[in-house]
Amino acid sequence: MKITKVEGFHLRLPVVEERCDGTQDAFIVRIHTDDGLVGIGEVDSSPHVMKAIYEAPMSHTLCYGLSRLLLGENPLDVERLWDKMYRGTIYYGRQGAAIQAISGADIALWDILGQATGQPVYALLGGARRTHLRPYGSVLFGETPEETARIGASLVEQGFTAVKFGWGPFGQSEAGDIAFARAAREGLGDEADLIIDVGWAWDVKTAIRRVRRLSEYRPAFIEEPLPADDWDGYARLTDAVDIPIAAGEEECGRLAFRDFMDRARIDIVQPDVTRAGGITEMKRIARDAADRRRIVINHSFTTYINIAASLHVLATLPEAPFLEYSMAPSAIREEMTHETFPVENGLVALPQGPGLGVHLDEEVLRRYLVEETVAE
Repeated sequence: MKITKVEGFHLRLPVVEERCDGTQDAFIVRIHTDDGLVGIGEVDSSPHVMKAIYEAPMSHTLCYGLSRLLLGENPLDVERLWDKMYRGTIYYGRQGAAIQAISGADIALWDILGQATGQPVYALLGGARRTHLRPYGSVLFGETPEETARIGASLVEQGFTAVKFGWGPFGQSEAGDIAFARAAREGLGDEADLIIDVGWAWDVKTAIRRVRRLSEYRPAFIEEPLPADDWDGYARLTDAVDIPIAAGEEECGRLAFRDFMDRARIDIVQPDVTRAGGITEMKRIARDAADRRRIVINHSFTTYINIAASLHVLATLPEAPFLEYSMAPSAIREEMTHETFPVENGLVALPQGPGLGVHLDEEVLRRYLVEETVAE
């Protein structure tokens, strides 16, 4: 079997607002084979940047575009091709955008491998330890504490047993943060888990003081209270507080995650399968996290391709307490795949079809398509 075509699709809503919501555009990868199998993947990054990385012609033997590296290869050689893509982009890659781009191709290759063998991806990764994951509804804080309480109550009514509030007006003042956290807890009630995404809003001293103040609202964990690069600050914070601290969605590749875990000493590691290097690399990151007794909770705020790939990896891990489940209203996410992952009895079921178990809706793809990129 050989790869015959690599496609990259830039999708975008007609109106994109300046808010922290990654569901407003998307970069979808599709890989074709001469046997007729087609795999799909996704990258959560800037679609224009991803387009360049896929389409770039060869500059020399360590500087290729990804499509050129994959054409003619056997798609079943998933890990070998991951290494080939890493080496072939090393002059402009190693971390950041190049690793993000590799993620989409890697997910598509696992999709093909699963289809070729008639197995869901989780079976190829060593087998599922669980058939369902517990999602937390991931939303922005309301504009007011009252709106935040209403959002929380609504999500509990929809069946969520955990909700994460983030960004928005949170982080502007101590009084405001306490008011929003109090309202979130009131809306959720006593039983549901509350998670708070600070959105990098604090410095270390503020974070230590604020986390202690917020402890009365019993957050399950607090995400990204500090800037992504303040690894020493994370170490100071984690040592000073009892509430678990989570971070890592900006990191790319297992080498960066190893350094991050060892220096920042966070409690919860948050790789995004569509940024961190795909299924291949997320599994490696999870293994390194388990060796360090860290919990892995995925980051996912884009489409159901991301959700499907995340489910397959999380199902195989020793511990997987949550699945991030975006509640941002986006037609791209809700319409782009024929399959969705509804929350039923507070849980999301693992896809059981071969490969990822999701398929693109071609009509929706054309509706939101900005430009199709093709390498042949």
